[in-house]
Amino acid sequence: MAAAAGPSVRCWLWQRRPLLCGPGPRPVPGGGAPLRPCSTRGAQRGIHKPVIDRIIRVDHAGEFGANRIYAGQMAVLGRSGVGPVIQQMWNQEKEHLKKFNELMVAYRVRPTVLLPFWNVAGFVLGAGSALLGKKGAMACTVAVEESISEHYNNQIRTLIEEDPEKYKELLQVIKQFRDEEQEHHDIGLEHDAEATPAYSVLKTAIQLGCKAAIFLSERI
Repeated sequence: MAAAAGPSVRCWLWQRRPLLCGPGPRPVPGGGAPLRPCSTRGAQRGIHKPVIDRIIRVDHAGEFGANRIYAGQMAVLGRSGVGPVIQQMWNQEKEHLKKFNELMVAYRVRPTVLLPFWNVAGFVLGAGSALLGKKGAMACTVAVEESISEHYNNQIRTLIEEDPEKYKELLQVIKQFRDEEQEHHDIGLEHDAEATPAYSVLKTAIQLGCKAAIFLSERI
């Protein structure tokens, strides 16, 4: 995986290019709905900038952290029987992060200053849960993806209350990613996450960490 601030640095260095947003001909890896190119020129017209900045900043941080979690899990379980399952979920998370890197440029949003910390914390959480075995890794996946899905649902409600037509392209992206995170949650349950020793305690602890990460990344 890239160095701590790699994705955020690259997102500021990239040249502006077409951004995939609404329905269109180009497919999204991982089986999601196709996204079409949209112009970054009109991305900021008439938007509620503080709200959009907070949404994109925290989602970028969340997808960055999720990538590091799966990287940690793959470092421990990559050659095991569950390795391909983790890799499949990680591949989708890479696409999510790529999209939010593009949205950061399109909406001129600065990344959270906590990316270096999430870089380390995410990997440690992923590797630590994987050291508990397949069930531990899947328990981590269930806890994290449940938190992310709930978080995306809150953002969807916020954007609908603001103006669903104005934010329809961003809503389409968030809804698609919410659905894919829910799929990861379900995969974790299918792979015996709930059979992990002290599952409820582990899940609660991870989700408290997720809530703290969301709160901080929205603001700094």
